[in-house]
Amino acid sequence: MIKIFSYTEKDLIADCRKGKAKAQKALFEQYSPKMLAVCVRYIKDLASAEDVLLLAFMKVFENLDKFEAKGSFEGWIRKIVVNEALGHLRKNTKIQFEESQKADIEAHAHSPTTDLEVQDLLQLLHQLPTGYRTVFSLYAIEGYSHQEIGEMLNITESTSKSQLNRARNMLKNLVEKQTQPLTQWI
Repeated sequence: MIKIFSYTEKDLIADCRKGKAKAQKALFEQYSPKMLAVCVRYIKDLASAEDVLLLAFMKVFENLDKFEAKGSFEGWIRKIVVNEALGHLRKNTKIQFEESQKADIEAHAHSPTTDLEVQDLLQLLHQLPTGYRTVFSLYAIEGYSHQEIGEMLNITESTSKSQLNRARNMLKNLVEKQTQPLTQWI
């Protein structure tokens, strides 16, 4: 069991289900930093990502009775956060998905190795079109299958694969540009 403040995870969930404010605060403080990072991967604007995070945690607290402890509690929260972020994108962003082309589905060469920091990679991820970024995050970071992504975004499995491939290629090009020596620019 994970010990959170003076709570075990099981006790924390039980006290949150009882509506105890101290437990709810502890739960939010424990999981909100990681879940904000999830929101920011999908939503560029930090203020909007924070709003989505708060809405997601409201749903977490409203639905705690539905958590059956059959899997990771953090994973359960993450699923709610991802769904809330996707809902926000659907309402506020016109996500465009380009139909797949057979050549796009084939795997390409590995990305170059770099010493980019996490923040640099997040900035590169935010340069991707919303559709590319969304599919890339769902697949490469969250671990959803193309079939699951297709169902979540109402696109075909092959479109999901195509979007991922295009996102990878675009990221690769962005990384290469960012890591080129300064002498090439002089």
